[in-house]
Amino acid sequence: MAHSSTAQVLVWNPNKKHSDPERWVCIYPAYVNSKKTLAQGRRLQKDKCVENPTHQEIRDVLAAVGLKVGVENKLYSRERSKELVYRGRIRVQLRNDDGTPCSPNFPTRDSLLYHLGEMIPKLKTRQTKPSTEQAQAGGGGKGKKGKGRR
Repeated sequence: MAHSSTAQVLVWNPNKKHSDPERWVCIYPAYVNSKKTLAQGRRLQKDKCVENPTHQEIRDVLAAVGLKVGVENKLYSRERSKELVYRGRIRVQLRNDDGTPCSPNFPTRDSLLYHLGEMIPKLKTRQTKPSTEQAQAGGGGKGKKGKGRR
């Protein structure tokens, strides 16, 4: 008897409210990873994705726009690597209990994914890497200019 009641908990229940975490949409980092193929779980065009996003970055971006976010220690089923960097499933409340979107900017899961692809590269943690690369590239350019004058 106890086992059958456990199975009922896992079955979708129409009485669950949109505010119940079980009804929140799931987002895995692979959905917006430009390094993944569609078969590996990418959900957007590569140019709309970001390179190797982490669940922390996704959580930070979604929390910054005021959405209710939860992080679960889950591994995406299509993920081949068992490394910790690839772990993490983000749950986001997309709708209010009356069925209206929590945020008019994000009526669908896809709208969230596009937002992530746009905002993750703008995070401060991502900004530091390109600036050092640009500084190195600039330094290399100066060296060439000096050699050209000799």
